[in-house]
This record gives sequence, C-alpha cells and structure tokens, in this order.
Amino acid sequence: MSLKGKTLFISGGSRGIGLAVALRAARDGANVTIAAKTAEPHPKLPGTIYTAAEEIEKAGGKALPVVCDIRDEAQVGEAVAKTVEVFGGIDICINNASAINLTPTLATDMKRFDLMHQINTRGTFLVSKTCIPHLRLAANPHILNLAPPLDMKAKWFRNHVAYTMAKYGMSMCTLGMSAEFASEGIAVNSLWPLTAIDTAAVRNLLGGEAVASMSRSPQIMADAAYAIVNRPARETTGNFFIDEEVLKGEGVSDFSAYAPGAEQLAADFFVPDEVFERSETKVLRAF
Repeated sequence: MSLKGKTLFISGGSRGIGLAVALRAARDGANVTIAAKTAEPHPKLPGTIYTAAEEIEKAGGKALPVVCDIRDEAQVGEAVAKTVEVFGGIDICINNASAINLTPTLATDMKRFDLMHQINTRGTFLVSKTCIPHLRLAANPHILNLAPPLDMKAKWFRNHVAYTMAKYGMSMCTLGMSAEFASEGIAVNSLWPLTAIDTAAVRNLLGGEAVASMSRSPQIMADAAYAIVNRPARETTGNFFIDEEVLKGEGVSDFSAYAPGAEQLAADFFVPDEVFERSETKVLRAF
C-alpha cells in the first residue's frame, strides 16, 4: 500500500483527525490540500492551515494550505481548482470538517442548528460534488466521510436531535453517493471510531481532560483511513467502517499504542450495539 504521488483534498485538516490523516499520507510522499478556515492561531484550538502544511512537508509530503469555508460554494470551487492546478488532479476526498453542539431541542439556537447543517451535511455534499469531476479521472478514486453508521435508534437523537440530524446527513451522503457513482468506480465510504478520540472537541466540549484520558489518539483513525483509501475503489464502497475493525482486518491485534496508559476507554456516540458485541475491547458505554 502506498499513497506516493496521490493527491488528497481534506476539509478541516488543520488539526485533530484531519491532520493525522494528512500526516499518514505524507509519509508516503502524498500531496495534500488542507482546506480549512483557521489561518490565524486560535486561543483554544491548536494549529492553522500553515502549521499543518509545515508538518506535512516535514513528514515527506507536499502541502497546499487553502483558506476555505466549506459553506461557501465559491471558496470550495476555488480550493478544488487550485488543488488541480498545483497537483494535477485529485485522487482522494476526505470530508473531515464538522461542527458539534450537543443541546436538546429547546436549547438549540437556530444559528447553531444552521451552522451544523451547513458544515456537516451541506459541506460534505458540496465538497464531494466539487471533487467528483476530478475523481472520475483518478486511477483509484475515494471519498471518505468521517461520519457514523446509520443506526436509527431514538437514543442517538433524544439528547441532541439537531446534531444527530446534521451528522447523519454526512452518512446519508455515503449511502446515496456510493450507489450513484458505483458504476464509475468512485468509492464512497464512512469511517467512525469505536472509542472517543482525543481531539479539541473532546477537550473543549465533551468532558475535557477526564474524557481525553479515556480516548484513543487520532492516529487510529488515520491508520484506518489509510487502509481504506488504499483498497480497490470498485471493491470498497458503501461501507460504514469502524476504525478498530478496519485495522483488525489489516492484521492489527494490539491497540494499546493508541491509548498508552489509559485504564478505561470511553465509547463514542453512534456506535451500534452489535459492534460492541463483536469487539474484544472493553469500553465504558454511556448509551
């Protein structure tokens, strides 16, 4: 497996899982466009598109940092066009950008509702749509959405229906586009973690250090994404992958390096019960 010479377009890749995916590809000598809004340092969020680009270059890849709000159709079009101009095409589209607000219905401000739907659902649709004409020309084209399985149980909706709707919108892009573009050989899949992942969202919104200490590093998602986008596109589409299961399929049996020192791991949202039933990993489940 290798992504040498391949071009990845990653939304929201200036930190966390998106950056980890970029760095894993960069180790092969891949080209990576980081399309995100963070051009200036943020007091609570690490990294910018420029620091991400520096890391990608140091890891062995070529980087193109582009200021891009994926809610803006013109900006997405310009970012994709610039990627094709600089790197000659697009092989892989990673829809990583996401917004989260875990509030019940009456406490959900409509500006927050709109933000989540514009970034999660609309943004994933728009970025995919804009990349597809170029993916059609690639040898092994992949779209990978960082989105959960469509497990339609009320427990995933009752506490934060607006967020769940927006996140499942990304998953529905996987469901629909995988069938729509199957005949053209464009793979469209989702990837989701079994456990919580130590990201800025976890540290700032989902429990802070307490939950972070029960989380795996973003590297597990990066390694799983790497395995997926290296697979033959015509044989690997329409799947809702779980990170640990992907890596087990690649022969990984020891996952301790992804959470060194953790005494207990926390389950992530949206993971179906049957996934835990077939997993050997013991996690604390809040649902």
